[in-house]
Amino acid sequence: MSSEQREGSQETTTTVEGNGTIGGNNSHPVTMRAATSSVVSCQRLRLNPNNEHRPDSYEDLQLDFPNSIYSSLEKYLPPNMLVSNRDDKVKFMTDIMLRHLPHGERSRAQRHKDYRQKIISNYQPLHRELYTLVPTVCFVPTFLKAINENTEDSFRNIISEPSPGVFVFDMLQPSFCEMMLSEIDNFERWVGETKFRIMRPNTMNKYGAVLDDFGLDTMLDKLMEGFIRPISKVFFNDVGGATLDSHHGFVVEYGKDRDVDLGFHVDDSEVTLNVCLGKQFVGGELFFRGTRCEKHVNTATKPDEIYDYDHVPGQAVLHRGRHRHGARATTAGHRVNMLLWCRSSVFRELKTHQKEFSSWCGECFCEKREEKVRSIDALRKKLFKAARQTQA
Repeated sequence: MSSEQREGSQETTTTVEGNGTIGGNNSHPVTMRAATSSVVSCQRLRLNPNNEHRPDSYEDLQLDFPNSIYSSLEKYLPPNMLVSNRDDKVKFMTDIMLRHLPHGERSRAQRHKDYRQKIISNYQPLHRELYTLVPTVCFVPTFLKAINENTEDSFRNIISEPSPGVFVFDMLQPSFCEMMLSEIDNFERWVGETKFRIMRPNTMNKYGAVLDDFGLDTMLDKLMEGFIRPISKVFFNDVGGATLDSHHGFVVEYGKDRDVDLGFHVDDSEVTLNVCLGKQFVGGELFFRGTRCEKHVNTATKPDEIYDYDHVPGQAVLHRGRHRHGARATTAGHRVNMLLWCRSSVFRELKTHQKEFSSWCGECFCEKREEKVRSIDALRKKLFKAARQTQA
């Protein structure tokens, strides 16, 4: 689901289902393929990367997944696989990633690829400069300075954390927001004129568009790799922030004759970037209600987990995908937000071998703390009993 895939004003516990996105954005495990590759993939990835290893290049291959994912994942291969030939490594990594795809997803992904190519071949961009990321055109100077210094202190100088795990900072130039809005208007006008049936960002939004589908995927890749991943490495390392290697980028629209709100949900991402592009609007507050793993997604919200955020054009909100949230109704005007779901194939694989997530799940943390209290209490009673027996 999106940082805005289900927004709404409920504060009671609500069932959160799969992400419901279109074109290969689910992440449910499936049975591994048979034959030799399934034997190889019985092995697990390393918990820590071999940073001294230089990955192979996969740019010349036609692969099931984006080429950059293979290079990122390779550092986590078991030692015996690191010295294997490139074809064996491709089989190993592909099989691991296929575990996170539903049945039939590969053919669906191919259909989506054909769909995307049809759009790109026919749609004429209004602002071609948007399609190659130019940092000085896109970002405000304070954000660029922090990224160039690339230290935790430089990030904390421009980023506020109004609630645990919710980071807010000025990011986009007003002129860039205006160009994005006019590009989106131009794309929607083309859709209307050609009567081309487009896929919406997810099953809950009737309005908005997938930015990757009309050619902005390269720009968004650069945004994730060069600007969001360095920040996520510092603040979200516990959910794969250092190994983000794929994304789903889109815009959503709210207001009159648009979507009004979106329900309480979690995202299909490790880290979510949510930036308001404009325009003039009333309402639409983003509300947060604590981070949860899949096991605890429907548990009650604690008082210190309640936080509401008011959107400001050009300002970014960065949070874990598993941070439960929603958005209240946009009661007047027209609001457009750009979302970037950033994902880590490494983290998703490692997560399948974990049972508790106390470093980021609020409920796992409480359970671990309570278990520790119980253990200490049991030990105290045991020692007290032993002392009494000694005295007797």
